[in-house]
Amino acid sequence: MLITLTCILVPVSLLTVWAHDIVLDTGRYVATVAPLATDPAVQDAAVKRLTEAVDVKVDGPAVAADVAAWLQSQGLPPRAASAVKALGPKLDDAVDQVVTKAATGVVQSDAFATVWTQANRVAHTAVVKALTGHGRGAVEVDDGTVTLDIGTAVDRLKEDLVAAGLTPAAYIPHVNKQMVLFQSDELAKARGAAHALDVVGNWVPVITVLLGLVGVLLARRRRRALASATLGAAGACLLTAIALVIARHYYLDHLPPDVQSPAAAGAIFDTLVTFLRVSLRTAIVLGVVVALGAYLSGAGRLPRTLRGRADRTADSVARWGGAHGVHTGRAGTWTDAHRRRLALAALLIVALVFALWNHPTVLTVLLLVLVLLAVLAVLALLAASGRVSAENPREDS
Repeated sequence: MLITLTCILVPVSLLTVWAHDIVLDTGRYVATVAPLATDPAVQDAAVKRLTEAVDVKVDGPAVAADVAAWLQSQGLPPRAASAVKALGPKLDDAVDQVVTKAATGVVQSDAFATVWTQANRVAHTAVVKALTGHGRGAVEVDDGTVTLDIGTAVDRLKEDLVAAGLTPAAYIPHVNKQMVLFQSDELAKARGAAHALDVVGNWVPVITVLLGLVGVLLARRRRRALASATLGAAGACLLTAIALVIARHYYLDHLPPDVQSPAAAGAIFDTLVTFLRVSLRTAIVLGVVVALGAYLSGAGRLPRTLRGRADRTADSVARWGGAHGVHTGRAGTWTDAHRRRLALAALLIVALVFALWNHPTVLTVLLLVLVLLAVLAVLALLAASGRVSAENPREDS
């Protein structure tokens, strides 16, 4: 029962840590959302929203008609005057192109990345509001809709348009400068769950580890219990990762009209859950590695065969070294006598390093496994050298 409960609580623990870090760690939140300033989908959405916000309008047909009438009064043939009037719609297109080009320049500049980062840093409390219903900032949450104030970028775009010679931009009135990031009718429900996770904080992972440890210690076959617990936890994390993919598709398929860019909404969703996805993958790999280690350290036929071959290989290397004058003396003998305890100590140290590692990844797991294997290989060679020395005391002396 304890092991089953542990398997269920492992993905819940990862969700807890993710919500806790995203909500309370401003530096990590800003580092998470900062790359969005250069994301093509987000930039396209920002360009579109900026263009709509400034809303520069030039009555192309009216201007062309006035110019054609003046030219005709100066002796321009009627056919030529009609051709000038036909340029009216193209004037509107030209103005739109100028505005879009200027908006693109603003969004793709380093200044926009700085504005984006600063706005999100100031607005970090809005993430608390999105998940728990508390807080204020440049990001506003209303009825499940999360919007970002892009007023600074709009003002910069006005200045660039005037500098480019588009004088009507100077008369742009005050406009709505909100850019909808995403919207979900289920946000209120998510707030309750996130608030509960935030209250529990970092206690859920500790409780999960303790429950799993007690469950393994109470089991009759501890190695099998450990393998079952870790594989079960890995399976639960895999199911959670699949559920996250399904949730993403469901969310993007049910976007409301208020969201300007589905592609940008998808990019924002992916960015916000990046750490959660990494944690789930790490837990899956860690579970498989621990289960494999528990199996290979057991009394099965295959584990005994592999360990026997490894010891024979170490003995061969030790004999070769002894024949070439390489001896470990008392260190090898002592290592051979305390090999199990030394291996257990190395395992505990690696486990402690992993527990204290800040946001471990799959690469972290693989690196620590390689370090542990290297230490165990050194212990095996030292122990083999001690056995060889015991078999040939004269040569060792």
